[in-house]
Amino acid sequence: MASEGQGTTEAAAGGPRRLPPGQRQVHGWPVSHYGPVPRFRLERWDLRVHGATADGGMCVWNFAELSALPHLTVASDLHCATGSTSTDHEWYGIPARALLEMVPPAPDVTHVMAWAEYGYSANLRLADFDRPDTLLATHHNGEPLTAEHGFPLRLIVPHLYGYKSPKWLRAVEYLTEDRRGFWEERGFHNVGEVWREQRHSHQERPGDGPPPKDE
Repeated sequence: MASEGQGTTEAAAGGPRRLPPGQRQVHGWPVSHYGPVPRFRLERWDLRVHGATADGGMCVWNFAELSALPHLTVASDLHCATGSTSTDHEWYGIPARALLEMVPPAPDVTHVMAWAEYGYSANLRLADFDRPDTLLATHHNGEPLTAEHGFPLRLIVPHLYGYKSPKWLRAVEYLTEDRRGFWEERGFHNVGEVWREQRHSHQERPGDGPPPKDE
């Protein structure tokens, strides 16, 4: 699955790969994250969907239950807001839309917060989470994710910068109003669209993010 929004098109047959503006292609798959790599404990691990759900409840899956959910494959590039792009990734996992179908959000939900280990968070517009290529990935290029790259579960949102695709995903919270995540509170753009070069918060326009906390 490839589209211009994922940066995987080519100018012509045999032509150079078209990268998003300001990006440079790197070889391999660099490891980049904040904090240590968490230890996976099967007996303690689960994924939760909570917040403003349609019925007010919460849904929880353990690792075995998660493995039984619908899966699909998505091909995309991965773009870092610092300017590097690694290409030709094949992800296998649970489509975000499957979660939305199994645990519908309340009608007034506008955003989701993706929660990962150690309290890391990344906020997304509901429309970004609801795209057909947004995936909760368990495998990469036919193999289970390594610990350094997010095992057992990593959110993949191909058209947004990598800080919107947190490793070691543990929960999805439905929000009725926007709230900044970890890097969004530290100067990164609240939306993070790659093809619009939305890298930093000073680029934000009205409506791109929540109002300042002191308002």
